[in-house]
Amino acid sequence: MIKINFPDGAVREYPAGSSALDIAQSISEGLARKVLAASVNGEVWDLTRPIQQDATLRLHTWDDAEAKSTFWHSSAHLLAEAVESLFPGVKFWVGPPVDKGFYYDMDLGDRKLTEEDLEMLEKKMNELAKLNSVFQRQEISKKDAVAYFFDKGDEYKLDLLQGLTDGEITFYRQGNFTDLCRGPHIPHTGLIKAIKLTSIAGAYWKGDENNKQLTRVYGVTFPSQKELDAYLLMLEEAKKRDHRKLGKELGIFTMDDDVGPGLPLWLPNGTIIIEELEKLAKETEQAAGYKRVVTPHIAKESMYLTSGHLPYYQDSMYPPMELEGQKYYLKAMNCPHHHKIFAAEPRSYKDLPLRLAEYGTCYRYEQSGELFGLMRVRCLHMNDAHIYCTKDQFGDEFRAVNEMYLKYFRIFGIDKYVMRLSLHEPSKLGKKYVDEPELWIQTEEMVRRVLVESGIPFVEVHDEAAFYGPKIDVQIWSAIGREFTLATNQVDFAQGRRFQLQYTNTDNTGETPLIIHRAPLGTHERFIGFLLEHYAGKFPLWLAPLQVKILPISDKFMDYAKSVLDKMKNADIRAEIDDRNEKIGKKIRDTELARVPLMLIVGEKEMNEGKVSVRRQGKGDLGSMEPEAFIAAAVNEIRNRQSE
Repeated sequence: MIKINFPDGAVREYPAGSSALDIAQSISEGLARKVLAASVNGEVWDLTRPIQQDATLRLHTWDDAEAKSTFWHSSAHLLAEAVESLFPGVKFWVGPPVDKGFYYDMDLGDRKLTEEDLEMLEKKMNELAKLNSVFQRQEISKKDAVAYFFDKGDEYKLDLLQGLTDGEITFYRQGNFTDLCRGPHIPHTGLIKAIKLTSIAGAYWKGDENNKQLTRVYGVTFPSQKELDAYLLMLEEAKKRDHRKLGKELGIFTMDDDVGPGLPLWLPNGTIIIEELEKLAKETEQAAGYKRVVTPHIAKESMYLTSGHLPYYQDSMYPPMELEGQKYYLKAMNCPHHHKIFAAEPRSYKDLPLRLAEYGTCYRYEQSGELFGLMRVRCLHMNDAHIYCTKDQFGDEFRAVNEMYLKYFRIFGIDKYVMRLSLHEPSKLGKKYVDEPELWIQTEEMVRRVLVESGIPFVEVHDEAAFYGPKIDVQIWSAIGREFTLATNQVDFAQGRRFQLQYTNTDNTGETPLIIHRAPLGTHERFIGFLLEHYAGKFPLWLAPLQVKILPISDKFMDYAKSVLDKMKNADIRAEIDDRNEKIGKKIRDTELARVPLMLIVGEKEMNEGKVSVRRQGKGDLGSMEPEAFIAAAVNEIRNRQSE
């Protein structure tokens, strides 16, 4: 018998060789029908793989990321089986799951796939799925694996085998298709009920443009047609909300080849949004006891060697400039500069916690293929701060940062979120992570305790920490359910010692502070990209670049419109007049399309009564008001940063 430990702390005994599916069935038939994969001692396994020793077990249903990944990985194999049955002689490279679906890279020789081919492949995949073919795992020797793919003349799989040794090679078979694969997979193809192949692209073998270009087919699958239909509907809505499209239409930002890829230029409307976000952050941070600092955009190599960023982070930094025999780097992160400010004068325990904040500009060399609108850029304006505190203060400080996140979520109407606690991988100490095993365990437990005590939803992810300590990545979902990584909250137990930061404690001896890195609003770039999609460009009044548009029915009422505009400006409301010689209906439509929150229509009736007719974006006519009453209501809405 073996002992199985469950997430709720329960321990049960089962016969050795029982599978996760056997265990699920022993709990309930309903669970067994829903479960798609299992984590055994933290590693995702096939449900049908025998468990021979005591283990911890977590069963994964569709709502779990592990289940979706396994489901989509299996769907990639189903795609490959369909391709091979329709196009004999095809050779395959890799077919991994991705965030939303899967792809498979393949060599089809001289054949070019078309949209009609995708429809034919979808039909074939559906036929094969209904066969309920079992995914069978087989451990195989390297010799036999090489012989199998040599006979097929598949140089791509033979290349993958070069880096593998006996004991780490497995084949997976379903139906008439066999693939070199680590797995895991779902039990059988019949679980795949809804299929959509979404696109065709070119992909260089191994990502090297000097190699042959392969065909990449993308797809997505679901356990039901209803879920696929909802997903496709969300995709259509996402196209309308694409921040790149909206950013251009609304005059938020632009990119220019002469400036360089990944280096956005903020237009006047975008700059207004930046300034409003900074104002929010500065007010919030001032109330929380932060002190603002400003640091240069470059620094000497010696500082980044001290911080450890060069050894760990150099690939993401721009190449150095050499001046007067010294190497200088563009700033990729603000933290070393803030550490120098901490060290600039003697510190006592009475000075702690010290919270240093800066909307700092950083430059990171992202690969060209990874750049994406505002979401992945090379110039970032970061809502950064570093908190220097004692161990006793850590819990309160970390909790206060999380509460700041929650405040922002309420302001921006973010209802769905989760904190992702990123932990280190012990086997990578000294390589990917600072070699301080005891401090890793201690600080990870400190962060975990704060999250548990705060009641904030969180998940744990291994091997995703920063090189100097555990971190929280904040995952948020937009109004249409798209997931974004907003910001980070990191613990640093290494930098203080690297920079020899000290404060005098109550015993009058020197002690190194703990450091919290935090950026609740992330960067202007990513956050504004998120907000464009979240609001579909229809910003709340306080954040809208243009808050009020005054629409005179004809030129006869222009003087009255100007008097209303003067009152708006005196109240610091961003307003302008549509003075075009157009009919009022067109002016209203154009203002709606420009997503201006409020319109004031002025004609003879309004001028004679000293009023304005108010229309709201998406809501229509709200009646007439005196300008002073309208201004008072608008100012109150703006001051309180209301959604509406």
